[in-house]
Amino acid sequence: MNASEFLSDFHHVATIGATPRHGVERQAATDTDRQTRDWFAGAIRDAGWELRVDGIGNMFGLLEWTPGAPYILLGSHLDSQPLAGRFDGAYGVLAALHAAKALDAEVSASGERPRFNLAVVNWFNEEGSRFAPSIMGSSVFAGLFERDEMLRVRDVEGTAVRQALDMIGYLGTDEGPDVAGYAEIHIEQGRILEREGHTIGLVDSSWYTQKLDIEVLGEQSHTGATAMADRHDALVAAAKIILQVHDVTGDFPEEALVSSVGQLTLEPNSPIVVARRVHLVADLRSGDPAIVAAARESLLRDIDRLAREHDLTITVKDFDIRPIRRFPENGLELSEKVAANLGLSARRIQTMAGHDSVALNTMTPTVMLFIPSVDGVSHCEREFSTDADMTAGLAMLTGVARELVSGALS
Repeated sequence: MNASEFLSDFHHVATIGATPRHGVERQAATDTDRQTRDWFAGAIRDAGWELRVDGIGNMFGLLEWTPGAPYILLGSHLDSQPLAGRFDGAYGVLAALHAAKALDAEVSASGERPRFNLAVVNWFNEEGSRFAPSIMGSSVFAGLFERDEMLRVRDVEGTAVRQALDMIGYLGTDEGPDVAGYAEIHIEQGRILEREGHTIGLVDSSWYTQKLDIEVLGEQSHTGATAMADRHDALVAAAKIILQVHDVTGDFPEEALVSSVGQLTLEPNSPIVVARRVHLVADLRSGDPAIVAAARESLLRDIDRLAREHDLTITVKDFDIRPIRRFPENGLELSEKVAANLGLSARRIQTMAGHDSVALNTMTPTVMLFIPSVDGVSHCEREFSTDADMTAGLAMLTGVARELVSGALS
């Protein structure tokens, strides 16, 4: 493992789509995403590995050591949120790339062929900021989403996934590899590891996630000429829904539930017109599905009452419901042993955020690892993890991958 080469590559990739405050913006299938993909494709070819791009834009770099054997996948995603941090996703792809290089050198030096081959992957549209739902490419690969349905998804400007991928040259036709296991390393996006002084998080389960697609329909009218009593303002009602989504967390124990409205669009979006339509997406997450269900029911009652009070039509639809996924116990035990052999302090941890590993965990033995996030900041330009923590994580991922290609979880 060459830590200096890894850090050089990581900090170079962070210049693609760089923002003034040291973040990045590389939303899925935009030009900056294309530039990062081009860099990744070049790195795969320079290493002498086979490059494949499948029909939803996932990129695979394949190292075939044992002809006909399935592959252990290592990776994450290179796309980002708007005005995001440079670590989320990209760290996992770059760590996977350099872990694979280290193992490839070991295989070449020893002449011994592992039981499984190895592949590095960049999953399409993990973030879901431009195209919803998130975790799209890995979920299609895992059979959780239908590819053709996802290719028809459109962004707020009406561009479909199929068209966007074609425009940047990454609407592929290749088949993905046969898979025997998956490992991913990521920044924690929380404060637990930093607070407790651990270097590695061993993810044992994911939180339950429930999203609500909410449409508020009022009537547009003149902001200056319409009497207040005669208005049916969709935006006022939407603002109250946003507060309801925020405040519902107070009905449950502290930190048991997180909620937010992260996306809102309104029509006609004119400074002198009362809004006639607002569309927003609410996100509820908890380690206990019953808490999410109770919060949802509370919100539905409050929204129904609000619609009657404001004489509006409000529709609420469930979507992107993700159950708790538990990661294999033998993968956790394997990771604990690798961390101990490397002298790294590790603890088991849950992931509140969704990751590609959660999708892959439905189809193959999966290991998910975290490194600390300074101040727990994520999806923000000041997101930060230290070089020391990143290189320790690289050593950890390399050690886990070495065990996986030898068949440790099969």
